[in-house]
Amino acid sequence: MSRLSLPTSRRPGPDDVPQLGWGILGTGWIAERFCTALRASTTQRIAAVASRSQQRAEEFGAAMGSERSHGSLDAMLDDPAVDVVYVATPHPNHHADALRVVAAGKHVLVEKPMALNAQQAREVAAAAQAAGVFCAEALWTLFLPKFDVVRQLVTSGDLGEILGVQADQGEWFDAGHRILDPELAGGAMLDLGTYPVMFATWLLGQPDEVRAVGTRASSGVMGSVSMSLRYPSGAQAALQTSCLVELPNVGCISGTRGMVQFDRKFYQPGGFTYLDRASGTTLRYDEEAIEHAGLFHEALEVARCIGEGRTQTPLRPLGDTISYLDVMDEVRDQIGDRFVME
Repeated sequence: MSRLSLPTSRRPGPDDVPQLGWGILGTGWIAERFCTALRASTTQRIAAVASRSQQRAEEFGAAMGSERSHGSLDAMLDDPAVDVVYVATPHPNHHADALRVVAAGKHVLVEKPMALNAQQAREVAAAAQAAGVFCAEALWTLFLPKFDVVRQLVTSGDLGEILGVQADQGEWFDAGHRILDPELAGGAMLDLGTYPVMFATWLLGQPDEVRAVGTRASSGVMGSVSMSLRYPSGAQAALQTSCLVELPNVGCISGTRGMVQFDRKFYQPGGFTYLDRASGTTLRYDEEAIEHAGLFHEALEVARCIGEGRTQTPLRPLGDTISYLDVMDEVRDQIGDRFVME
């Protein structure tokens, strides 16, 4: 029987979770958008911000409405008003910064990717579990309302057996952008490739075969990567990422009973079309395409889990983070994409 309507998202609202005091480590682009989303759409408190520069911390804190500003991570970790720390430092710092937060007994949300590679992520996960604190990767896509609707379509069997996944994420950046800097673990994979690889492993798990080809940017970082994943079931995933050109930035899930076709920027708030194969019926899901203003959903999930005494989120367990980084490692090994600090 065909569906007459789509499921309803079960994601919590701002009043459904406890209010936490957030410490923001980092004062860059993503930290600004995270704080802006928190202030606009939640009751969460920005208790403190930290930077290597006290002046920069005070400037950023004033702009973001922070209660306090600190000139070091240690000072923020000593702040009793901070319940959970959002790590928004450059990629090479995620591993060490997350370990310092965990060692201080604070909960932690680490901007994606959690670490440069799977081994570093394993170390963060093990430390968090030993300390009994909450830890998650801030891969915000999986906490969006539309992905909960898709999650229900998958688990209910409406799509049947998933045999095909397609996804890409590509943007053009000018020559001065950090994504093109080898000293900052630049290249397409960590900033952009995380989304299609996450998408495939979320739906299909760990592949038994990975094939990849890559093209370098003039700065030496890996600029474009095409990936093919094969699974024991016969399922396949075709993935692409680039920091050299714009790509369609779409995703598609193909099952034996149905298909989900995401609108452009599949990893952000927005819509999708569900097709029931047998009847040819199509259903639309639409939500406002608010881009990074939707980052607040990951904060609500963190607050929900901490309020329930959880140390992981069931929507993005630490094992899933490690698993997709294993795939990322295999891809990078095949194309020779090694970071100077590894």
